[in-house]
Amino acid sequence: MAKAARKGGNGGIAKSDPYAGAAARKGKGGKSANNIFKMNTDIGQHILKNPGVAQAIVDKADLKQSDIVLEVGPGTGNLTTRILEKAKRVIAVEQDPRMAAEITKRFQGTPAAKRLELILGDVIKLPELPYFDVCISNTPYQISSPLTFKLLATSPSPRSCVLMFQREFAMRLFAKPGEKLYSRLSVNAQMWAKVDHVMKVGRNNFNPPPQVESNVVRISPKNPRPQISYDEWDGLLRIVFVRKNRVLRSGFLGTSTVMEMLESNYRTFCAQHDIPLEDGPSEAAMTEDMDVEVEAQDDEWDGIMDVDEDEDLPDFFKEERDKKAEKAQGNPNRKRKGKVAELVRSKVKKVLEVETQLADKRARLCDEGDFLRLLYAFNQEGIHFS
Repeated sequence: MAKAARKGGNGGIAKSDPYAGAAARKGKGGKSANNIFKMNTDIGQHILKNPGVAQAIVDKADLKQSDIVLEVGPGTGNLTTRILEKAKRVIAVEQDPRMAAEITKRFQGTPAAKRLELILGDVIKLPELPYFDVCISNTPYQISSPLTFKLLATSPSPRSCVLMFQREFAMRLFAKPGEKLYSRLSVNAQMWAKVDHVMKVGRNNFNPPPQVESNVVRISPKNPRPQISYDEWDGLLRIVFVRKNRVLRSGFLGTSTVMEMLESNYRTFCAQHDIPLEDGPSEAAMTEDMDVEVEAQDDEWDGIMDVDEDEDLPDFFKEERDKKAEKAQGNPNRKRKGKVAELVRSKVKKVLEVETQLADKRARLCDEGDFLRLLYAFNQEGIHFS
């Protein structure tokens, strides 16, 4: 009878199997070997580790051999490898220098290295995106909203964008009027693109696992694009969705920062078109303005952040609000409105109450057609949002 293999000092591994011994030693240190560095979850670093999910995402992008693909947040390159197998070129934007070094090392010396361009930086802060046909992204959750808006505004439009999002955010893309998640994001996404659900992705498919479940969606920009100004359209939506539970009359006429912005824009419009304006103090606007603001106080409002946690109050409103608060501390008396402000106010009332008859409707119940009617009517009156 053959003698049993002698056990060495490697946890019971026989000396006759040196490869098994090496595997055991690697297994003991496997945790440190696989974790090259600690993931920074503060900037959304959750690496997709399931190769089946990664392959499915790339397959759903329906890539062509001539495509240039923009990948946001490539991480260690698990998606990048599969994209390079099908596309002509990949432009990867990575914020973390450690990740950028890792993906560079991964492809160094391979034929694919020449087809990979790495941009180190924050994709949101890039002045403009390079040309690309398709965008694929395991999106850091913190930039989901600004990235979506940046992609929707890109010109020329990409053919499609296959993006991984936090499940609740993805559901906002599909939300309809009256639903809890209906927001500025919903209207914008559905105005400029066709949105399809691709798949659900559980948290255990990532390393480290995030606290939430994920969904993959495909955003296909409409071609041709709707013939309206993106800045004008989005400017209108920013105003009406600051407080989506208020009626539109209160959202416009009962919000002084909105009226001040529209007055400023109207003055610019008149100056550009050589339209004379009669300026000076007005006696009629004071009482009317106070009445509308009292009405606004009775309207339902769940707070600005009820709209979207990542879609806060526009900077213009913040600055004007802070300036007004400082002035109010030293001067409790309200400033009397001028003739131009009164004129703008009358135009806004005309649009809301006569032209569109949407004054008493809430933003969360308005659909795309309602917002288009509003934008057209405001523009006809010389009122602009950009």
